[in-house]
Amino acid sequence: MNDVAESMFATLRRDGHNGAPLYLRLRRSIEAAVESGQIGPGDALPSERDIATLADISRVTVRRAVQDLVKGGILVQRHGSGTFVAPRRERVEQSLSQLTSFTEDMARRGMTVRSRWLDRGVYQPSPDEMMVLGLSSKDLVSRVSRLRIADGTPLAIERASLSTDALPDPVTVSASLYQALEKTGNRPVRAVQRISAANLSDADAALLEVPTASAGLRIERISYLASGRVIEFTRSVYRGDAYDFVAELQLGGGRTGD
Repeated sequence: MNDVAESMFATLRRDGHNGAPLYLRLRRSIEAAVESGQIGPGDALPSERDIATLADISRVTVRRAVQDLVKGGILVQRHGSGTFVAPRRERVEQSLSQLTSFTEDMARRGMTVRSRWLDRGVYQPSPDEMMVLGLSSKDLVSRVSRLRIADGTPLAIERASLSTDALPDPVTVSASLYQALEKTGNRPVRAVQRISAANLSDADAALLEVPTASAGLRIERISYLASGRVIEFTRSVYRGDAYDFVAELQLGGGRTGD
């Protein structure tokens, strides 16, 4: 690691304080070493003191760069042991062109799926639930919340809301919500999804086993029956380091592009 460390930090030492902020340049230097394979999963980084000496920068600068990389899932810190390159995770790729359940999607990949239930109950609807599901303050809403786990890795937290007309007893949901809805003729046929970037909260990060404020994907899905009725309102949080969403795009109007 000594020769690698020398090459990783030599540029910072040589260039001094020119260019971008030092912590940012140090972070990029370590990221580049990981991406190029100079250092791999499980490799230990030098101590903060050694990095500061090699790069001729302060330990405060080193600490800031390392913490950024820990939050981003590039590095992991083990109390009493040091800082290491994080294990490389296989990313899950999901198409945005088909409406499938998490269980069905993972099963097609040959992955073992399980869920940890966070909530299954009937409640007074929130203002958002009333607006999206078309409920009144006198109606009730069924909520199904769970941590979705594939091959032992927690990937997503799903929080689904449905009218009690569609799902009278949420406890009846076992593996797949859509399978339960199909039995009552209420499986959705189309959906609109809104995806946005998010930094994970303390609670969500703990469930997904990543550092607080790690990058995540927040997904809001509104699903419809063939009649046009809204049947499901789901707000999910996905790990940013383990999930990719892919959409196939086609040019409209017969044009070949600009």
